[in-house]
Parts: sequence; C-alpha cells; structure tokens
Amino acid sequence: MSWFKEAAGGAAPPTFKEAPEKLTEDDPYIPGRKVTNKAANRPFLAYHEYRKKQEALHEEWLKKKKERDEKIARGEKVGPLEPDPTAVEEVGVLGLLKFFFVVFVVAALAGKFVTGSYTWDYEARWMELRRWFPQEHGRLFSPEYLATFNGENPDKPIYIAIDGEVYDVTKGAAYQKGGSYHILAGKEGARAFGTGCFLEHMTHDKRGLDKEERDSIEHWKKFYTEHKTYWKVGRVALPPIDPKSDPPLHCDAKKREAELAARKAKAAKADANAPKPTPTPDAEAHQEL
Repeated sequence: MSWFKEAAGGAAPPTFKEAPEKLTEDDPYIPGRKVTNKAANRPFLAYHEYRKKQEALHEEWLKKKKERDEKIARGEKVGPLEPDPTAVEEVGVLGLLKFFFVVFVVAALAGKFVTGSYTWDYEARWMELRRWFPQEHGRLFSPEYLATFNGENPDKPIYIAIDGEVYDVTKGAAYQKGGSYHILAGKEGARAFGTGCFLEHMTHDKRGLDKEERDSIEHWKKFYTEHKTYWKVGRVALPPIDPKSDPPLHCDAKKREAELAARKAKAAKADANAPKPTPTPDAEAHQEL
C-alpha cells in the first residue's frame, strides 16, 4: 500500500533496479545500456539478433553483386545473380490461390474428421454438382425399374415420380422405409399429388382433375425441382391410358358420390342417344306369325 501512503503525503517508494549481475544483454535500442534476459525482454532481443543476421546476409549479397558488376564492366562472363536472401517476396495472385486452396483442403479434412462430412454437415443447393451440370432429360425409367428404387434396398437411392418426372428424395427421412411418405417411393403418383388420395390415386391418369388439382401437381413438381436436397434424375416411360376406361374414383365420399352420379347420367344420356336398331323384313314377318 506504499502508493496509498505516498498519495497521503508519505515518502515515495524506492526506485526498482535490477541486480547488476543480471544485466547481461546489450539493449538493442539504447547503446551502452544493459538489460536482463528475462522473459519479457527475450522477444525484443531475439528480433534484434534476427535483424543483425539479416543485415549481415544483405551486406554479403551486396558484396557479391558489386564483384559481379565489376566483372561485367571488364567484359568477363558471369552467371546469374543470386536473389537477395533478405528481400521480401510479394504475394501474387498465384500465392493467394495456393493459400486459399490449402485452407480449403485443411478445413474439409477437419470437417471429415470431426463430423464425418467434408462440408461440416452443411448442405446447400449450390454445393450439389448435379445442379451445376444438369442433364437435359436424364435417365429413362420403366415403371418396373422405377419400382426397384423404393427404399427397400439400402444400397439404392429412393426415387419418386410426378407426371413422368423422376426425383431423388433419398435424403428425406419421410421417404425411408417406415416413413410417412414411403408409399410414394418407387411409384408414379401425379394424380395423388393433385387430389391428396395417396392410397387410391397412385397413377399418372389426370383425367377429370379440375384446375386447382392440376395446379397442385405443378406446385409439387416445382417443389421437388427447387428443393435443396432433392433433384430431378430423369423421366419414366408411362403406359398409355385406355380412353374407354373410367378414371379412379375420388377418396372423398362426397366427391365420389358426385362422380358416380355423373357417370350414371353420362351412361343414361349415351343410351338415350344411341341409335335404335332398324327392323328387317324377316323380323316383321316373324312378328306377324
């Protein structure tokens, strides 16, 4: 508490001085002054020694350069001048590229070691090479071959199809075996994406869909195309639809009743408009008998 005593008017504390036997090093900044080799002084002393060595190397290089210049002046053949060992090299564009490349590689390897992913589990659309080099049409699947990508085989990706477009949804946990959307895996289900009837409408038959349902199909196609972890891989060759067949009935009871009523009305109208058979003479004679 000597500082408190001095502030209160007491005597000043004695000035600190190092023991003379500890003053073993020359002060690099004040000629004729000695300093100790304690830890606080070592960085300055080491830098001073480094500068002395650099100056000696530079002086030696200047001497060689002078001798070379003199030989050139006398017309003697000389070799190339060695670079100044103390010259500071500027970092060019190539040096910067090398630096960033090394940082990138080290960061990727560290991510693989820590998280098991070269990208530290970071996922983004711009990191998918498939998006930078897309195929115009991709692979062409048959419905039977598409069905093999249903998540049952862990060595295969999981694909779904909407309106003939095939998408890779392997990274979606819901499409894995036991997931809530596993029913879509390996199948074409355009109609289901429009109506929401995923049990009854797993088909590409879009007959009878209204505008809202068709817009819903386009919405889901856009969703899978622009998703950060899903992407388009190709198309599926869909079989033609028999125009004489009826489209699947809706899963909603009211809509199903309305569809059945519409079908009955259509059938009754077709029967009423059907041409009646023209009786033949033999038939008329048979009727008279």
